[in-house]
Amino acid sequence: MTTMRWAPLLGLGLLAGCSAVKHHRVRDDYAQVDRQQVKRLVVVTQPLPDGKREVGELWSLIARQWVNQNRDFIVKDNVAQDGRPEHPSFKSECVEGVEGVLWLDPTLSLKGSGADAAVKAQLVRCRDGQEVWAAEAAGSWSSKDEDYAQRVTQYSEQLGEGVAPYVVPTAKLLGAVLDTLPNPELTEADKDEKIELGE
Repeated sequence: MTTMRWAPLLGLGLLAGCSAVKHHRVRDDYAQVDRQQVKRLVVVTQPLPDGKREVGELWSLIARQWVNQNRDFIVKDNVAQDGRPEHPSFKSECVEGVEGVLWLDPTLSLKGSGADAAVKAQLVRCRDGQEVWAAEAAGSWSSKDEDYAQRVTQYSEQLGEGVAPYVVPTAKLLGAVLDTLPNPELTEADKDEKIELGE
């Protein structure tokens, strides 16, 4: 069952801790507006962390899985792109059925047996390009952690051996920053759609 395969992600927010988060904010009118209107997302990692496409794909994949398992958003896709975004409203990602873009703007470099990592994260709603939520986090983590060994193997098999030293720092950083995301309100139809994702 897919849920069991990714079950270790459920505790990621607790393992990562909140000390890495520098600040976060949510729109004042979130409960009245975006909580009901911005539920279906795409994750975009841009620019590529450490200049590597496979590491960008790792970031987007970890974020998509974390959000689908720990928040009520329905994350439909994840992409990694080079360069800076052409437009901060992400119009090219706001296709039919997508109501918001979760943008990860990373800084990452391997250092010794670990990595220094930072991220500026932002949730942008598609209808007008306005920010719904934003957060920044940073820290340094070892690439070795027995609690993450299974995930290192899984992501390495899926994306290539080159991602292995990035998995633990990425997972811990993203777990901390995404733990500050608010929760949307799903209808019964939305809940059924989320279940169909299988994450």
